[in-house]
Amino acid sequence: MNSAAPAVELARAFDLRRLDASFYADPYPVYDALRTHEPVKRMPDGSLFLTRYRDIQAVYRDAKAFSSDKTVEFGPKYGPSTPLYAHHTTSLVFNDAPRHTRVRKLIAGALTARAIAAMEPGLIALVDGLLDRAQERGQFDLIDGFASAIPVEVIGNLLDVPHDEREPLRDWSLAILGALEPSLTADQEARGNRAVSEFIEYLKVLVKKRRARPGDPQHDVLTRLIQGEADGERLDEAELLHNCIFILNAGHETTTNLIGNGLVLLAAWPGERERLRREPALLDSAIEECLRFESSNQLGNRIAAADTSIGDTPVARGTPVTLCIGAANRDPAQFPEPDRFDIGREPNRHLAFGFGIHQCAGLSLARLEARIAIGRFIERFPEYRVAGEPKRAARARFRGFVSVPVALV
Repeated sequence: MNSAAPAVELARAFDLRRLDASFYADPYPVYDALRTHEPVKRMPDGSLFLTRYRDIQAVYRDAKAFSSDKTVEFGPKYGPSTPLYAHHTTSLVFNDAPRHTRVRKLIAGALTARAIAAMEPGLIALVDGLLDRAQERGQFDLIDGFASAIPVEVIGNLLDVPHDEREPLRDWSLAILGALEPSLTADQEARGNRAVSEFIEYLKVLVKKRRARPGDPQHDVLTRLIQGEADGERLDEAELLHNCIFILNAGHETTTNLIGNGLVLLAAWPGERERLRREPALLDSAIEECLRFESSNQLGNRIAAADTSIGDTPVARGTPVTLCIGAANRDPAQFPEPDRFDIGREPNRHLAFGFGIHQCAGLSLARLEARIAIGRFIERFPEYRVAGEPKRAARARFRGFVSVPVALV
């Protein structure tokens, strides 16, 4: 039998809207088959699915030919009068210039290198406190007990959300992001719509209080978004509320996944974990390899704004395009031995944070959180082990764990 036949069949049968448990457990054999045999894959719904690094980078580069606006695509998916549609067509990530430029400028102004550096002492104290509690228990869940607690506090601090009001934030975030999956159940859709509505109602009260008592716009992102720029640039109420939701969601789930994926990877590759223990200067490089090897955000989306092409494939105006970041980051044409986890990999030009004008505005903050969380965890518990079967979230877009039992030894 032709050894390529199984891979050819994997590529031929692939449908993003019909995924099984084996794909969620390990999508990389499918990505490899697609990249090899159908790198510009036409889906049954007429959309395109890209798996080659060079194609995905080219689409990211051409923001004029490939739009991030989702008003056309999300109308049929959510219904044009739903909370999910209002949110996902207003937030920063799913918009083009000039709206994207306006909002990104306001957010980036509060995430300067100086502002992020000022967060480090508080972040260290938070991580050390979580590790103290973990040590007391001896065995704990890596996600609930550590990885998810870090970004929700950081983003809560950025928006200056009172500590006693932060409990619902993670569940809202998971429900809203879960509704971005290629195929939705009625329950996922209902949870997503309910989460947007509840979050908006909460934010209306928070914004009203902040208007009455503004914070420091150099550190308080909500105050900065309310006040806008000195030249008169302002967000309307819907833009303000939905982009507050976006900031929480963008900074929460992906960073939780980065920390969780990273620590599970280092446990699964004990030679690399020992290498990091011996050479702590490799920590930054290790974070980049975690981002490449198990990208928190696996999929991006664009829509062709004009008749164009991807490589040799013609693309008609209006064609939806899925960018498979997880496949690009395992492309052997860009990364030698892509399925080897190498914390010293150089160069490592991964696309985990996107590329071009839509590159993640919070990437420096995410890297800081991961560096402190993973670095201090390894330093304190160098022999930790995964003490049971980790449970992955059944998601194609966001790759991470729901729970990971860990023993500290």
